[in-house]
Amino acid sequence: MTVRYYLYISDSKVDMLLSQIDPAFGRRSTTEAGVSVKLFNVRRSVEAPAPDRTAKLERVLRHLEETGQTGSVDDPGPYFRGSLPMQWGPLHGENGGSLVYFGGRTEQTVLGLGGASSHVLGASAPQAQEFAPSSVPALLAGLASAFAADSVEMPAEQSSLAWVHTAGRLLRGPRQHVEFVARRLLAGPSPYPELDARPGMRVLLGSPLYVALAD
Repeated sequence: MTVRYYLYISDSKVDMLLSQIDPAFGRRSTTEAGVSVKLFNVRRSVEAPAPDRTAKLERVLRHLEETGQTGSVDDPGPYFRGSLPMQWGPLHGENGGSLVYFGGRTEQTVLGLGGASSHVLGASAPQAQEFAPSSVPALLAGLASAFAADSVEMPAEQSSLAWVHTAGRLLRGPRQHVEFVARRLLAGPSPYPELDARPGMRVLLGSPLYVALAD
């Protein structure tokens, strides 16, 4: 198992995928140990502990790699992995309090990763939500709530990718080099090529299975 310093693990996504990939993996296994004493045979059941969250995560990541579902930030598959400097923190605003967001970019892609703030290691228990915080409606509502007041130069009617692009420019928070694997949610050409450092930039929104500090 790879040793990582995790910032974020989505147990709900991992459990959902693991139940489809390998349903028996998360179950406790029971074995019997026997000792014979003259004419008597004493047996007792020994229950092995269930796999912990990181073991389950590694099982899911291995399956995604083996089945060719994991691409890169610039060429994502259904899932994608990467390692790059990203700013991150909670999204502040009426709809953003339950969300954590990671923003960064490569030479070709403006990237945003969003999910439930309760999945940040050490965070408090999750609160009930109308939509899962990592769903597209909840993420876009959180971005709009957090950045609408600061995006005065943007059109009133913003596309989904435009909100991700805006967040990539306006996000404030610590910048750390992180590694991650995420589910692709939205991807497409940059809606604001005039604001990009180079032509042909793309925008990618994902929801991470994990985020960890990179060496």
